[in-house]
Amino acid sequence: MNTASEPATEPFIELDRYLGTWYEIARLPMRHEPEDYRDITAHYSLNPEGTVRVANRAVDGRGQLHESIGEATVVEGSGNAKLEVSFMPDGLKWVPFTKGDYWILRVDEDYRTALVGSPDHKYLWLLSRLPILPEVRRDSFLSTARVQGYDLGELIHTPQSGGPA
Repeated sequence: MNTASEPATEPFIELDRYLGTWYEIARLPMRHEPEDYRDITAHYSLNPEGTVRVANRAVDGRGQLHESIGEATVVEGSGNAKLEVSFMPDGLKWVPFTKGDYWILRVDEDYRTALVGSPDHKYLWLLSRLPILPEVRRDSFLSTARVQGYDLGELIHTPQSGGPA
């Protein structure tokens, strides 16, 4: 991959402020998150050894709750803005190509809204601390994604009921 085409990340993320629960407002399609998923949340917490525990929850089209637990490690020298995430069982995390890139492209100064993507522009998430994001803020963050080279033609706006997933 040509590094000139890689999106820019935030220069520095205060990880302790980023931790906690985020609601997915929008995403690009991906096979492990079917289109009928709603009430998608991600909860980040610090593990004792310094890695980040990732707990993703969603409700499918039949009303069934799904949860995936993963682990993220900060990429050295990235100012905490680049993480590698794995949802593989502990015994398989050593296998090459089992980690996904999670790059924090933009976060507001209050850590209330975040834009996260992959360097290959295939994955993108718009996240908020609340289940509803004002249209002006949503459009501003999605504009950042477009400028960074993300194609938003297939963007999925995640339904959020406001209740816990």
